[in-house]
Amino acid sequence: MIEFVEYLQSVRMIPEKQRPYYAIWVSNFYNYLGQDLGKPAGIDDINRYLKYLQKSKEDWQIKQAKEAISLYQYYIKRTSSEPDEENTDFIPDWTGLEDHMVKILRLKHRSYRTEQTYMQWLKSFRGFFTGVDPNKLEGDHLINFLTHLAVEKRVAKSTQDQAFNALLFFYRHVLEKDVGELGKSVRAQRKRNIPVVLTVQEIHRLFDRIEGIHLLMAKIIYGGGLRISECIRLRVKDLDFERSSVIIRSGKGDKDRETIFPESIKDDFRYHIDCTRIIYEEDREQDVAGVYLPGALERKYTNASKSWEWYWLFPSSNLSIDPRANCIRRHHVHQSGLQHAVKSAAQKANIAKQVNVHTLRHSFATHLLENGYDIRTIQELLGHSNVQTTMIYTHVAQKNKLGVKSPLDL
Repeated sequence: MIEFVEYLQSVRMIPEKQRPYYAIWVSNFYNYLGQDLGKPAGIDDINRYLKYLQKSKEDWQIKQAKEAISLYQYYIKRTSSEPDEENTDFIPDWTGLEDHMVKILRLKHRSYRTEQTYMQWLKSFRGFFTGVDPNKLEGDHLINFLTHLAVEKRVAKSTQDQAFNALLFFYRHVLEKDVGELGKSVRAQRKRNIPVVLTVQEIHRLFDRIEGIHLLMAKIIYGGGLRISECIRLRVKDLDFERSSVIIRSGKGDKDRETIFPESIKDDFRYHIDCTRIIYEEDREQDVAGVYLPGALERKYTNASKSWEWYWLFPSSNLSIDPRANCIRRHHVHQSGLQHAVKSAAQKANIAKQVNVHTLRHSFATHLLENGYDIRTIQELLGHSNVQTTMIYTHVAQKNKLGVKSPLDL
């Protein structure tokens, strides 16, 4: 057990004061089972022990016991001298499975960005189990990989969740296997960071140092609380000048929503759309392939990809190859240009904060909250599934709707 405590110290995941308690939980667990410490335990045994603890222990103690036992299962698996079905002379056939993964992702209309992310996680998973026949992969392999990310890579919870979603897709749709109970995996700890928010004065100073199309994009992001990916994918038809609204289609979680189109930028966007129309007409004259359409829309509406309403609101200045259709067409602008423009403007404006494009979305939510709008309205405008996600902005608002002041200011 001393070696296990030393391992906890090496991975720096558990505070020093808690490490002896983790060792005690593991010892008690194996005494309860009546088996040797070096023998791996099954998920049923762990669940049975946790249920036993519920009779006499508090919730935080049960949670700590579960994490201690899960860490120990990974530790003995990691230090075991027995090979984990690995054979360095064996060259498994992953290529066919990866190609099949791409095919299914596109069949299910996942975005190209999701496809790239999922394939990157699959490559990491493949590298972690070098020499393992992919057809022999089981749920325990996924558990070990997820635990490896949390314990040794020390990734954030959102990163571990992203890896889990990618590999769960691989198991279900490519291997066609059930991953089973994943309770033995160690979950990464959620770290709730307070978002960086600019004051209204800082927003003005920032915008004064951004020009051209990047200024329009920055204003519509701050004015409507858009994500950068939602902004660059806007179509001409997504702006409703009469209703002062912007329609976000297939946003995060593949959800549609409606948000604010600021009155102050309407004239600028009318002029921008007239300029964009010129690019559109040139594409039609040169018979450039139509813009990318999501899902099966291109098959359902044959000419929609070449119609004006589906054209990008922020088209790229250059044509490029569509990696999916393998044809030359005009894509929307890349987000890197806007990211660079915002960061550069923040430096020129002497804003001593870590500013990026997403800071504008944080500022939108915080300023609405400071102006007295209710949290549910802000949640809908941001497109959050859970109001708890939106509640983070209550921690950075300068004052709440009750107008509470510090006693020092009274």
